[in-house]
Amino acid sequence: MWYYLIDTQLVGRRKIMNNKLVKLRGTRTQEEIANAIGISISAIGMYETGQRVPRDEIKVKLANFYNVSIESLFFDNNVHSEKTRTK
Repeated sequence: MWYYLIDTQLVGRRKIMNNKLVKLRGTRTQEEIANAIGISISAIGMYETGQRVPRDEIKVKLANFYNVSIESLFFDNNVHSEKTRTK
């Protein structure tokens, strides 16, 4: 039973991440982003569809490129702030 909960949490985090990546990309192409940070177009596509989670060094590159924090890009700030408020 616990393994199901872990999988559900992982899927939720990936959905948050991919939605944010697509929104930040805006009208730019996946190719533009991939070239700018030095990864493949297919990697960007997999991050945006939630098929893959970027390694930490790629997370840093993406956050720097979009000029946002790693936390705001890869974590659900609402969940974290809600947990903080309930303590």
